[in-house]
Amino acid sequence: MDTVSTSRAHGGTQGVYRHASAATGTDMTFSVYVPDHAPGVRLPVVWYLSGLTCTHANVTDKGEFRAHCARHGLIFVAPDTSPRGDDVPDEDAWDFAKGAGFYVDATQAPWAANYRMWSYVTDELPALIAAQFPADMDRQSIMGHSMGGHGALTIGLTHPERFRAVSAFAPIVAPTQVPWGKALDRYLGDDRAAQRRHDAVALIEDGARVTELLVDQGDADAFLTEQLRPELLAAACDAAGIDLTLRMQPGYDHSYHFVSTFMGDHLDWHAARLSA
Repeated sequence: MDTVSTSRAHGGTQGVYRHASAATGTDMTFSVYVPDHAPGVRLPVVWYLSGLTCTHANVTDKGEFRAHCARHGLIFVAPDTSPRGDDVPDEDAWDFAKGAGFYVDATQAPWAANYRMWSYVTDELPALIAAQFPADMDRQSIMGHSMGGHGALTIGLTHPERFRAVSAFAPIVAPTQVPWGKALDRYLGDDRAAQRRHDAVALIEDGARVTELLVDQGDADAFLTEQLRPELLAAACDAAGIDLTLRMQPGYDHSYHFVSTFMGDHLDWHAARLSA
């Protein structure tokens, strides 16, 4: 692991790091914020997954999470959204390929060689964080925005034993039912069972459970009606008995102005469950 940069912030250290990923076959960059703490103390970890077109830098620069993490003593980890590099296949589309890994392990050519973000986020990067940072891996939670909200929900629902809290900002909740789901067609082919494993609503319909979820959604979000459709998640959670707190925020859009406004609420919510 190489250190790209470190900076002091809110009584802690904001770092950016790079390593060679076996999962993606590329170098991967990620950011980690570690509050100051007593020697030997291990801190709970909040994972943040970013959305379409983003890298680790979007939330690191605009998410306004550090003061809240410092107050609660939370490590905040933000990986990239997809593999990068000249040899990584790409397309001239902002919502597919680089910047749009959708947190799946692709099975279809030419994507399968590099687009293995599920393995990267659930296996490889956690092992690195456990080895290199003062992380208490028995106390983890996960959140995300948009495509990253999709990733947080599907990973949290698949690994409820690992994550004590799961939340999302404006998540894609049912990719198999919206246009952005074309990514699952391209990455996973026509394997409908595999696609359902990467669709939060389908996972719940198929028996996946967590105790509770927190979702914030702006009602002025341009993607709300066609791509995000939080009412589908609400219906699935109601039928499954999952305690969903879905907050429709008047006047807010899909941007980091929205995310940063409610970041503190989410980290308060995560901290309460990570300290239990």
